[in-house]
Amino acid sequence: MTQRTLGEWLAYLEQLHPAAIDMGLDRCQQVLARLGLGRLAPRVITVTGTNGKGSTCAFVASLLKAQGLKVGVYASPHLLRYNERVLIDGVEVDDARLCEAFAALEAARGEISLTYFEMGTLAAFWLFKQAALDAVVLEVGLGGRLDAVNLIDADLSLITSVGLDHADYLGNTRESVGFEKAGIMRAGHPALCGDLDPPHTVLDKVAELDCPFFLRGDAYDLTIGDSQWQWRGRTLAGDALVLDGLPLLDLPMENAALALQAYGLTGLPWQREQLVAALLATRVTGRLDRRQVTWKGKPLNLLLDVGHNPHAAEYLARRLAARPPAGKRLAVFGLLADKDLDGVIAPLASHVAQWAVAPLPTGRTRPADELVQALANLGATVASYASVEQALEAQCDLATADDEILLFGSFYCVGEALEWLARHATEEVADGFAG
Repeated sequence: MTQRTLGEWLAYLEQLHPAAIDMGLDRCQQVLARLGLGRLAPRVITVTGTNGKGSTCAFVASLLKAQGLKVGVYASPHLLRYNERVLIDGVEVDDARLCEAFAALEAARGEISLTYFEMGTLAAFWLFKQAALDAVVLEVGLGGRLDAVNLIDADLSLITSVGLDHADYLGNTRESVGFEKAGIMRAGHPALCGDLDPPHTVLDKVAELDCPFFLRGDAYDLTIGDSQWQWRGRTLAGDALVLDGLPLLDLPMENAALALQAYGLTGLPWQREQLVAALLATRVTGRLDRRQVTWKGKPLNLLLDVGHNPHAAEYLARRLAARPPAGKRLAVFGLLADKDLDGVIAPLASHVAQWAVAPLPTGRTRPADELVQALANLGATVASYASVEQALEAQCDLATADDEILLFGSFYCVGEALEWLARHATEEVADGFAG
């Protein structure tokens, strides 16, 4: 049989299971056992949360790599290439290796049906096992308790935040969401939480499993000033750890603080210069991602962010307020149908002078006319376009060098923008988003 390309494998995986999401671990557990995939590395760190998972994973990986460790990172979704989901030592796994992993899974699963995400997760596990890693950092896809990532026992379990999202699967209360996310914890192993007010379901799980618990505002904390920030935390033995005078970061410092506390529990060397350098070097495409580009000979400022729920929108609004543009701010916006539209746009409406909305390139998109109506209800100036690309080009035509174009609302939205940038705009070095 002719070997499949990666594109052919992904197309095959999309139709392999009758449902795109099928919560539960039994089917995956059987295949995991057949492949002999258990312990993936000496250190396993699993990260869940409503927002901030991607940047927290990136910070943790950077801190570990700064100590010379060989680190694997599994994250989702991807923006442009599926390969973005599986990193080994900071490098995307190539097509050939991914195809090899999918072929191994296909042979092992037999009659067991797996979803696209489950196949991808198990493929990452297979690749990590082959790579003889020192540590793996695993980002939960949805929830935690029943997510395929939770097949692997974590040495450190991190919850970044607990908010409302994916209500059809996680419930419509913070308590139900917290219960699902706390499912990644393991008895006796440290659990960390970046939410200042975690729901009781998280605390109940900590008590049930007798986990050493490191809560922001208690075991560790941060203070952000105008030009620097400070962090304090502690080791597993309870000894104090402190970092003063830290330079402001482009990515959320709350997530850097959580990653620092996780690193502080590993027992690895605590050397200020290496830690600061690792934090400063951390980048995540599409998250507070500032770009300076030239469009039709005109210099423009873009800010890309994949925030797509109220919690993320509120955080983005605070960062925008801290750094207003010299001119005005224009927005390009698209959203999936299952997201809280009013909750996303309300925090941001006062920070945007003019909106351009468009449907996303997926059947799950919210229609543009619904976006227009919701924004009009807030008194916003808004125009509708047939695609994200058309909306972005319209805003680029309107913008001046003093303006800022904010493109947000979905991974689909940012992915479209990145493809457009690669085709049409000349990109320059940005100065970061330390607002």
